[in-house]
Amino acid sequence: MPSPRNIAVTVAILFIVVGLVLFLTMYAPMQVSGFILAVFGVVILVYSSCQAMKSEHVTVPGHFLLHPRTGTRYSPHQAMAIQRRLDRIRRAAEEERPVSTVSPAPLPPHSSQQSLPRTPPPWEMEPPPSYETVMKGSQSPVQNS
Repeated sequence: MPSPRNIAVTVAILFIVVGLVLFLTMYAPMQVSGFILAVFGVVILVYSSCQAMKSEHVTVPGHFLLHPRTGTRYSPHQAMAIQRRLDRIRRAAEEERPVSTVSPAPLPPHSSQQSLPRTPPPWEMEPPPSYETVMKGSQSPVQNS
């Protein structure tokens, strides 16, 4: 005996096909009913797909990253043990952290005494060579070769 899920998928596909045929081959009143029938078929198909995924999902306590990538899952006991161990490690790390690193450094207050200077400091390096000097220097070894 077919399952209700398979029947729903078959009916949805039938509605979609009949709706598309009515929409593409008939005149305006039948096109509207064909479109509605096709949309209803899509809704049934999406709903049955969601139900299929929901029924196959096995709930295991713990975070989804705790499941191995092979497709198998930890047993609920193993997942809870791993979660408890990770929580203990996280709490221990928070307790070991010094208090000064927990709170961020306060931002300096905006006052007129600590404002930035209006002009940049003077340039203490010599300016770069001009474009012509660089080009003449790079062309001279090429001409000598």
